[in-house]
Amino acid sequence: MSLDDFRITSGKQFKLASFVPGSKPLSTGNKTSDNAHLAELSTQLDALQDIFYAEHTHKLLIVLQGMDTSGKDGTVRSVFRSFDPLGVRVASFKSPTPEELAHDYLWRVHAQVPRKGEIAIFNRSHYEDVLITRVHGWIDERECERRYKQIRAFEQMLVETGTTIVKCFLHISKDEQKKRLEERIADPQKHWKFDMQDLAERKFWKEYQKAYEDAISATATPDAPWYIVPADSKSHRNLMVAEILKAVFDTIKPAYPPPNPALAKVVVE
Repeated sequence: MSLDDFRITSGKQFKLASFVPGSKPLSTGNKTSDNAHLAELSTQLDALQDIFYAEHTHKLLIVLQGMDTSGKDGTVRSVFRSFDPLGVRVASFKSPTPEELAHDYLWRVHAQVPRKGEIAIFNRSHYEDVLITRVHGWIDERECERRYKQIRAFEQMLVETGTTIVKCFLHISKDEQKKRLEERIADPQKHWKFDMQDLAERKFWKEYQKAYEDAISATATPDAPWYIVPADSKSHRNLMVAEILKAVFDTIKPAYPPPNPALAKVVVE
């Protein structure tokens, strides 16, 4: 299987249940070998990001969405560990503040989109406004459909002004989430990660799966595709996201700016 099998560019016939969270399509079957390949990819991505930043032309937005414990933070730490912080920025979107609620829901998101030469990583994103709001009935179906349309238009505007968008749904199973939550409870050093609200949201598992399926179906386009990333395996999740990023750079083909002829006459004393 290839990355194209997990790349969603249209909602037609898309079913989230068709993707198995525990699958490892890009794995060699050996965790040590997979981690070595990820380290090699990280080195390549580091070099490509340096060129991307130096060229100062393109903009890259990476959206990470997924259920609690699906590994959004872990993906950032593992895949982007070698990147120069100068050209990478992570934006996390939690419950909106009173000031943010006083504006439209995309106001706080637009302020965080990448600048030229920059990679912006959204740890959760504007999609929260068609997920948790939908599951808990804070918006009705009509408003949700209106927001899908607005999100498509927002992302298309970003694309038309030079932003490459990659959206990754970290697809974890309910059993694996249970295991990870139990690990957090059992380990005192992981208690800081545990939130009782995670257990409350877990009760709405089926509703969230449906909300994600609907949101992906409604907003997957050739210009702003979704990738379904099997995430029960942390090492495979990281490997797949790295491969996606490498494929994106191969498409963008960043290049260093042309040399400055005037510098040939410069003497440093």
